[in-house]
Amino acid sequence: MYVPRTIESFVSAATKQFPVLLVTGARQVGKTTLLKHISQADRTYVTLDDPLVLTLAKEDPALFLQRFLPPLLIDEIQYALELLPHIKMEVDKNRKHGLFWLTGSQHFHLMKGVSESLAGRVGVIQLLGLSRRELAGQSRESHPFLPKSLQVRRRIKAGDNLSLKDLYRLIWRGAFPGIALNEEMDRDFFYGSYVQTYLQRDIRDLARVGDEMAFLRFLRAAAARTGQMLKLAELSRDAGIAPNTAKSWLSILEASGIAYLLQPYHTNVTKRLVKAPKLYLLDTGLCAYLTEWSGPETLEAGAMSGPILETWVMGELLKSYWHNGRHAPFYFYRDKDQKEIDLLILQDGTAYPLEIKKSASPEKKDVRHFQVLEKLKMPIGPGGIICLTEQHLPLTPPVQSIPVAAL
Repeated sequence: MYVPRTIESFVSAATKQFPVLLVTGARQVGKTTLLKHISQADRTYVTLDDPLVLTLAKEDPALFLQRFLPPLLIDEIQYALELLPHIKMEVDKNRKHGLFWLTGSQHFHLMKGVSESLAGRVGVIQLLGLSRRELAGQSRESHPFLPKSLQVRRRIKAGDNLSLKDLYRLIWRGAFPGIALNEEMDRDFFYGSYVQTYLQRDIRDLARVGDEMAFLRFLRAAAARTGQMLKLAELSRDAGIAPNTAKSWLSILEASGIAYLLQPYHTNVTKRLVKAPKLYLLDTGLCAYLTEWSGPETLEAGAMSGPILETWVMGELLKSYWHNGRHAPFYFYRDKDQKEIDLLILQDGTAYPLEIKKSASPEKKDVRHFQVLEKLKMPIGPGGIICLTEQHLPLTPPVQSIPVAAL
């Protein structure tokens, strides 16, 4: 079953502007399904998962492009970066838009090759798993989130109620289409297979990790720290690896679309701000599997209940930007006095502060740190607490409670 994606309209628009379109993201987020669904009948599809096709692409890329003529969709382009210079030559010769659609699941090496070969010729889109709006059949109603009262009210009106039980089941199962759209799919079997494929393919290609079990320990340790400040020394200690190895492997999690690092807001106005990022896994189902929560009820009642809710909210907010083809201008604030704001959205020179709380009764004290933003000497927009409340109500004149159902 295909679920319409928010990003479809942006893909169509980008195809009319660029000769090459690249869709990146973790395995199984629906990159190929999306492009095959919206492609025209004249666009040829070819996958580099096919060993014979891959051999041709690597050994004779010129012949490959003679055999498979544009408009062309090439799946898993990271396996044959040798094609990129020849795609560039084809683009420069034809000078048409929409010649090539590419998908790839290894952002780091892939983007290095793309930036060297296709600079100025390629539009890049990052795809995540299904958003809650997409699952609810409201893909066209998903817009970049800002905590403005009118936008929040529209979101609540367009959405539906989300009970605590339903929310944590959504979090526990995750957003990969293969499991999110199939209630009969065994969750442990799905994620067990996913992790094994990820270890055997992406990790082998990206880092040539010799000890897969050590990397799995690292993956579990990273999942246990979702929603927390990144402390490499602790992460490496728990995984039993060197700090430099932990740093390298963390870049692999980012490169393969598994993790996201939220950077701290930093300015020369104050030197008392921390500089370490916060770590989030981009799929809460994978995160819950790696940290061995057996069901949504135990997850909701357990020690990770708050951090994994924050992780889910962060993922939904990222999808609202990335799936509209927008950069997500996200930061967090924390100073040496331990005053912290979960998220700052910076747009047009204005900062919109957000807190994320597992609470149905938010209070004014929950946003007491918002006042520290005054020292940044920049315009401060309306803020909010995204929480489990059922009502959208003001807490202070510029701050409101925002139900998770508004996401």
